[in-house]
Amino acid sequence: MPVPGSQNGRPRPAKAETIHGLARAGDLDGVRRKLRENPALINDRNPVMSQTPLHVAAGYNNTGIVKFLLDFQGTDTIELEAKNMYGETPLHMAVKNSSCESAKLLLERGADIEAKANNGMAPLHLAVWHALQGGDCRTVSVLLSYNADCYAKDDEGKTPLNHIPGGAANEKLQKLLSSYMEEQRKRKALMSCREGRAMAEFEEAISQIVGLKELKMQLRRWARGMLFDEKRRAMGLGIASRRAPHMAFLGNPGTGKTMVARILGKLLHMVGVLPTDKVIEVQRTDLVGEFVGHTGPKTRRKIQDAEGGILFVDEAYRLIPMQKSDDKDYGVEALEEIMSVMDSGKIVVIFAGYCEPMKRVIASNDGFCRRVTKFFYFDDFSTTELAEILHLKMNNPSESSLLYGFKLDPRCSIEVVGELIARETTEERRKQMNGGLVDTLLINARENLDLRLDFNCDDANTMITITLEDLEAGLKQISRQRQLQ
Repeated sequence: MPVPGSQNGRPRPAKAETIHGLARAGDLDGVRRKLRENPALINDRNPVMSQTPLHVAAGYNNTGIVKFLLDFQGTDTIELEAKNMYGETPLHMAVKNSSCESAKLLLERGADIEAKANNGMAPLHLAVWHALQGGDCRTVSVLLSYNADCYAKDDEGKTPLNHIPGGAANEKLQKLLSSYMEEQRKRKALMSCREGRAMAEFEEAISQIVGLKELKMQLRRWARGMLFDEKRRAMGLGIASRRAPHMAFLGNPGTGKTMVARILGKLLHMVGVLPTDKVIEVQRTDLVGEFVGHTGPKTRRKIQDAEGGILFVDEAYRLIPMQKSDDKDYGVEALEEIMSVMDSGKIVVIFAGYCEPMKRVIASNDGFCRRVTKFFYFDDFSTTELAEILHLKMNNPSESSLLYGFKLDPRCSIEVVGELIARETTEERRKQMNGGLVDTLLINARENLDLRLDFNCDDANTMITITLEDLEAGLKQISRQRQLQ
């Protein structure tokens, strides 16, 4: 396996008076002097080989100079992934010359462990080449400790292991690579299983959301993207971190905005975007003080409570006064406090409220649309969707629910319940209540069941079955209550 760009396993010598010659000779003071005189030399390329001072220092394991170059503060930034004429990075130069300490310094600073030279060889290929030549496996071990990909292939389609000839002399190196390959195979398989479980949990969560097809599709995109990013990082690929966007949820009460925010919190935590799954729900009264100087500290406390999770600002339009002349209102101050932390990456903010009043919030701050990049519209539920929600609540009640342990009569199908809701409620009432109508309906229906039962009843099934009659009575009670409001 020929490895160009070296002379007896070392970079070709440079003239002593150049920064490259000083880096080769280990003359730290000389390198310092050169860079004081001309900071642009930090990434200077030498003739023929086109190597930077970092290539040379790393190849000769002059760790003091490597560290100095990595820490150097000048007008130009050190090129950690600079390539010489053979496409080799400083890390390539370090590992193929058994410069273990320099390799560690480069890896600690984020050097690309899978960088490819012109022949497709990754640093692990070159470390194996050195181990074969000199019998020293240290650089191989260093790269494996940083999870170098044992399955990486060069332009000939060979993995590092493929380059090792058979025979007892190479048995130690073969075993070392083989054991890591098996470990990586198991890790990838485990990762795939974990990702599958995570996606299954997510799908189970959004299956509890009725309607909202566009939102659910967007959540699926995020979920898959975030899980694939996690897999890419596990494979050692250096990719940018994904930051969850701030959002606005627009719609009437009872359309599921709070529930979706809670599911989103669990999703973002599950895939590692947020360190916690907490969702802190706040309204104007939680943020705005009554006197000058009270709003800022009050809002900052809530922001701190939500750090690492989601701050869900319900009825956000109430932070902005209807009349611009109202200079005694402190809601604008609360909004500005929230906006000031939205670029920090420590929190995700969701503003929720009616569509029309929320336009005041959007227009009140020039930076709102720059920071809030996702707008989701929560439509009012149809009568069929309300019936689906009712079935979900009855089939999967929490132990704290008043409906826990109860069931629906088989005749209460989604179609029949939907028709009942359409008949007993007005469109305006449904628009005002949405999912809240179902909660109130079921509580009323349970109360009606208790009213019509006889104390002599000893049939367990009858005692826990809510019938169509109970649902109809519950809806009529809602209508009577609303007439009084």
